[in-house]
Amino acid sequence: MSLAQTMVADSAELLVNRKHMAFALDGGVAARARIGLIVLATDHTLEHEFRQIFRIPGVAFYATRIRNAAEINPTTLAAMEAGLAPAADVILPGIPLDVVAYGCTSASVVIGEENVFKRIHETRPEAKCTTPITGGVLGLKALGAKRIALLTPYIDSVNQRLKSYIEARGIEVPVIGSFNHEDDNEVARISTQSIYDAALELGRHPSVDGVFVSCTSLRVAEIAEQLESELGKPVTSSNHAMAWHCLRLAGVTEPIEGWGRLFRI
Repeated sequence: MSLAQTMVADSAELLVNRKHMAFALDGGVAARARIGLIVLATDHTLEHEFRQIFRIPGVAFYATRIRNAAEINPTTLAAMEAGLAPAADVILPGIPLDVVAYGCTSASVVIGEENVFKRIHETRPEAKCTTPITGGVLGLKALGAKRIALLTPYIDSVNQRLKSYIEARGIEVPVIGSFNHEDDNEVARISTQSIYDAALELGRHPSVDGVFVSCTSLRVAEIAEQLESELGKPVTSSNHAMAWHCLRLAGVTEPIEGWGRLFRI
């Protein structure tokens, strides 16, 4: 049978062709909050942890990627600033966002939070903004942590810059531990057991009252509550704290069980 004959046969079999079915619009999957997320091109973890946490009816996040180098150092981190506005611009163009989050802790320190927000606002002026270090500092303060242990995968020059940045915002950092690894693709594969053991070792130091695990590639959200239980001290991380801050900025304020103390505040 030729294509033309097939089309005629199919048309003959069509019994109903309603072209104007009635419909109504609701708020969609983001009826409560619509959150944009700028993820590093090399990041394996951030979206995964956000999907785990954002199981809240009416709350949705929409991710885009920003190109970056896999090597983590001040030069490669600073280079991302130019890509922030274009990255934010392609998240649901023309649809207002409640929040836009930029998912790189160390780059937010190198570029500066206010510069990050300024770049995002070039294309998304309506959105509130956050970063992992923004959420991290605010989360630690909400938890009452004043002297923290800092766990990172970074080289020492990045660690020292991060330490100074946190301390300039009123939280002391007397204890630092690092996996000292520059390759972001491999940092994402550092096991949760390795992270757990390292956070436990640092967090047990008597001089600290909390733990912050820095880097969006490190998997911490699923072990935060267990770490807190064993340490008796609050624990948060880049993704964990930024997710919390996104929700709070978007007006989602109810306690959420299963993710540790921060999400019960």
